[in-house]
Amino acid sequence: MSSPDKRLPRVGITVGDSNGIGPEIIVKTLRDPRLLTLFTPVVYGSSRLLAYYKKALDESGFSYTTLRPDAEPNPRQINVVNCWEDESLIEPGNPTKQSGQHAAAAIMAAAEALSKGDIQALVTAPIHKSNLPQDRFPFPGHTEYFSQYFQVRNSVMLLVSGELRVGLVTNHLPISQVASAITPELVFSKLRVLYRSLQHDFGISKPKIAVLGLNPHAGNDGMFGDEEARCIMPAVLDAQEKKALVFGPFPADSFFGSGKHQAFDAVLAMYHDQGLIPFKTLAFGTGVNYTAGLPVVRTSPDHGTAFDIAGKNLADPDSLRAAAFLALDIARNRALIGLPEPA
Repeated sequence: MSSPDKRLPRVGITVGDSNGIGPEIIVKTLRDPRLLTLFTPVVYGSSRLLAYYKKALDESGFSYTTLRPDAEPNPRQINVVNCWEDESLIEPGNPTKQSGQHAAAAIMAAAEALSKGDIQALVTAPIHKSNLPQDRFPFPGHTEYFSQYFQVRNSVMLLVSGELRVGLVTNHLPISQVASAITPELVFSKLRVLYRSLQHDFGISKPKIAVLGLNPHAGNDGMFGDEEARCIMPAVLDAQEKKALVFGPFPADSFFGSGKHQAFDAVLAMYHDQGLIPFKTLAFGTGVNYTAGLPVVRTSPDHGTAFDIAGKNLADPDSLRAAAFLALDIARNRALIGLPEPA
């Protein structure tokens, strides 16, 4: 019979850009020994990098063990998988070609571990998209990489903080391309992924979803654009015909300020800033980015690399800690309810 420790879920954590705040917030999160009673952390990055931050943060009690990629993680210990061997300079605050290569190497190693079941969930620290090696990582972000790696046709970038959940129809897309990308098929596919995720990942049996419009005042009956009538409303009606509690499109400018979001289990925004500006205004520092629709569990903090404060012992680990807890919750819900069907 397995010991209770060996039954603890294994949660991977990638270091992100090694010159950003990722390594700092990982050390600050995992220095609390109580977390080791909840899950077994497996950090994908570099033991040398963690040793640097252990010293820089004066965390003499912070300890970890180095783990071979194919070895069983040690329960009640912090496990570190070395994803690179070079002894490049650690330069907090300075995104370099090597720090981008290191970030990609950690992500790829963690993705393989996820696919093999070596870890049950993954938390990804922030990356800097412009210095990632395009020949190995030609993606605008984690969401797109994991969607392709796990061969998922549709996924949803979902920002979560408590009962506030905001999903996106388009992710890292220039604003000049958003309107042409919005189609009834795309909006409906995102609604379907979001609906199933709310049921299976968050345990909400009959989720209620609000859909935002694209144009000012949701088009104002076509005066400011016809995407609402032509692209968004057909998807809403299609979802309603399938007995889903989906409503909208609502004018985006007043939706959050008026508190309407509190009446829904999730909100589907049309583009990145339409969803993230109100979300971060309401939940900055506590939010989590979750990729809904994957056959695996992947979360991340809702902030970036913050090079301006990297290495200064100013980074707040709350969002990374929240990402780890959400990953645990979703993994447990899936174990109880089952994995959503691919959309």
